[in-house]
Amino acid sequence: MTATAELKRWIRFTPAQRLARFAVFLVMAALMGWALKTIEIIPEFLYDAPEQVVDMGRRMWPIDWAHFWPVVWPALVETMHIAAIATILGLMMGIPVGFLAAKNATPFLWVNLVAKFILVATRSISTLIWALFFVAMFGPGPLAGALAIAFHSIGFIGKMFSEGVEEANRGSIEALQAAGATRMQQILMGYWPMVLPTFWSVALFRWDINVRESAVLGLVGAGGIGMALNAAIDLIQWDRVSLVLFAIFIVVILIETIVTQIRKRVI
Repeated sequence: MTATAELKRWIRFTPAQRLARFAVFLVMAALMGWALKTIEIIPEFLYDAPEQVVDMGRRMWPIDWAHFWPVVWPALVETMHIAAIATILGLMMGIPVGFLAAKNATPFLWVNLVAKFILVATRSISTLIWALFFVAMFGPGPLAGALAIAFHSIGFIGKMFSEGVEEANRGSIEALQAAGATRMQQILMGYWPMVLPTFWSVALFRWDINVRESAVLGLVGAGGIGMALNAAIDLIQWDRVSLVLFAIFIVVILIETIVTQIRKRVI
């Protein structure tokens, strides 16, 4: 009876699994120790960090509301324009690449590979790196920010769209093929109606992301509210810094609310 109970005793992990888990934890601990040693944390800076936070909070209050209309509001409007243009350009470039990356819509392996390479390459490069590149090419301003976000959006939009195309129902496509429809007709009348919810979902989600990213790119001279934030920090005007941060926070909440409501009604 004891032997039978022993055989029926449930063991969550086998010895090999326990050894593997221990090895993973050991490697993670070693990497953490290596990282802490490499970044050279200065303990003296950590000790007075709470005092520095309190001191900065005192400098940021009260908020300089008089700075809103002449400087912050135009920068916010510019940020929204950058995000809108970047989203439209990203959709215009990302959707065709997404169709080319989908194996069922484009049955050519070399085309699929080239399209997937474009998707990986564009999204693997950070938006800030794109912004530095376009600032060097076109100079500081909203054009560089819009192009940076648009090119970074290609990878995200194209990947999501290609997955939606590959999950499309083959029945309607085969019916169009049997009726003699061309490749473009299959895309417009077969794939597109099925991936239209994906299109709206990706477009709204990407616009939400682009608004947040456009608020940061101004730190490298790519226009928008980030330039106002960077100028206030450089001039040590902490009451204006708090105003810019508060404005960004409110805009992000409003955009999130708008996107949620649109998704409920459209998708």
